[in-house]
Amino acid sequence: MPVEVWALIIAALIYDFWNGLHDSSNVVATVISTQALGPRTALLLASLGEVTGPFLFGVAVARTIGSELVMEEAMTVNVVLAALIGAIAWNVLTWALSIPSSSSHALIGGILGAVLAGYGPQAIRVEGLDKILLALFISPILGVIAGFLMMRFLRFAASGASPKINRWFRRGQLVTASALALSHGANDAQKTMGVITLGLVAAGVLPAFEVPLWVIAASAGAIALGTLFGGWRLIRTLGGRFYRLRPIHGLGAQGASTIVILGAALLGGPVSTTQVVSSAIVGAGSAERARMVRWSVFKNILVAWLITIPLAALVSALAYGLIQALNPV
Repeated sequence: MPVEVWALIIAALIYDFWNGLHDSSNVVATVISTQALGPRTALLLASLGEVTGPFLFGVAVARTIGSELVMEEAMTVNVVLAALIGAIAWNVLTWALSIPSSSSHALIGGILGAVLAGYGPQAIRVEGLDKILLALFISPILGVIAGFLMMRFLRFAASGASPKINRWFRRGQLVTASALALSHGANDAQKTMGVITLGLVAAGVLPAFEVPLWVIAASAGAIALGTLFGGWRLIRTLGGRFYRLRPIHGLGAQGASTIVILGAALLGGPVSTTQVVSSAIVGAGSAERARMVRWSVFKNILVAWLITIPLAALVSALAYGLIQALNPV
C-alpha cells in the first residue's frame, strides 16, 4: 500500500485510541462513582466490551459514515487524513481541558471541513448529512427521556424496599456497564472502520466499500486499548459533578444509555456516547429532583457540543490545505 494510506490507517487508529481514552468516562463513570466496581476492574470490563461489540452488531454505522455522507469523487486519501487530524486535535484539546465533548461530532466536523475545503458544498450528500445530524441531535433528547423513565421505573419497583436494595442495584450495574461497553464499541469503533475503509477505497486498495475483517479487528483493538488507559479527568466530571450519584442513578443512567446507543448502532445512526450518557445522567437526576442537578455543568457540556463540529471542521480544513500543498492529488 502507498505511504499515504499507511499514514491514514495510523491516524485512524490514533483517533480510535483517543476515542476510547476520551469516552471511557462515559462507560465507567457511574459504576465507579457508585462504588459498584473499582476503577481498574471497571476499565478492564469496559475494554472487554469495547473489543467485543464491533464483532456482534454489524457495520451499519460504518456504512453510514463511509458511503452516505460524501460524494465518492470527493473522498480522497488527503480528505480522509485531514478529517482525522481535525478530529484528533479536538479530542486531545478537550481531554486536556476535562471537557466531555463528542468524538463523533469531532469526526463528522473533520470530514465536513476537509470536504468543503477541497471540493465545496456540492460534494456533501444532503440525505446522508441529514441522517447523521438527526441521529446526533435527537439522541441526547432520547437519553434524557430514557434516563427519566428508567429512574421512575426503578423508584416504583423499589418502593418500600430496605436500603439493602442498593446491593442489588450495584450488581445490576455490572450488567448495564457491560452492555453499555458493548454498545459503545459497536457504535464508536464502526466510525473508525468506515473511515479506514473509505481511505482504502479512495486509494484503490479496495474495489468497493466492504469493511475487511482486519479493519474491524484493528478498530476494536484500538478503542479497547484507549478505554483501558481511561480518561480520569472526564470520569470525575461525569461521575460526580452533575450531582451525587447513588446506585439507583447509576443503574438507571447506564440502562437508558445502552438502549439508545445500541438501538442507534443497529439502525446505522452514529450517535455521541458522551451526549447520550450525560443526558441520561441528567434525566435520571431530574426524575428524582430537578434541583439536585448542577445545570451549570450540563450547560458547559452543551456549549462544547455546539462548537465541536465547526471547530473540528476548521482544523481539518487547514490540515487539508497543508496536506494538499505537500502531496497534491
